[in-house]
Amino acid sequence: MISQQARDQVSEIEIDEFLAMRKDGSNLVVIDVRDGYETANGYLEGAILMSKGILERDIEKLNIPDDERIVLYCGGGYRSAMAAVAMKTMGWTNVHSLWGGWRAITSAGLPTSTEAQE
Repeated sequence: MISQQARDQVSEIEIDEFLAMRKDGSNLVVIDVRDGYETANGYLEGAILMSKGILERDIEKLNIPDDERIVLYCGGGYRSAMAAVAMKTMGWTNVHSLWGGWRAITSAGLPTSTEAQE
């Protein structure tokens, strides 16, 4: 199964580790790789919206340093793992996939938004 192979190749974090990363004071870029119809219903406040379908094409436009700490999330953790593999292949070295994704974020009570991003 391709999605399981992706999970095996990336740093996968649980929600508790993600919460600690958000509080540790180090830079953290969070990218929601779900599709627009999903993010229209809400996304993590402060996250960058870039669906997995366009990530490889557009990620370089964000000018994120190759060693920047990045956490990707989707609905549950499979798409974000595949997107993390793609980013690693493209040269980013500190990419993590949030297992549980959006469901874990909402269960943890983190602040969310429905504001449209440009």
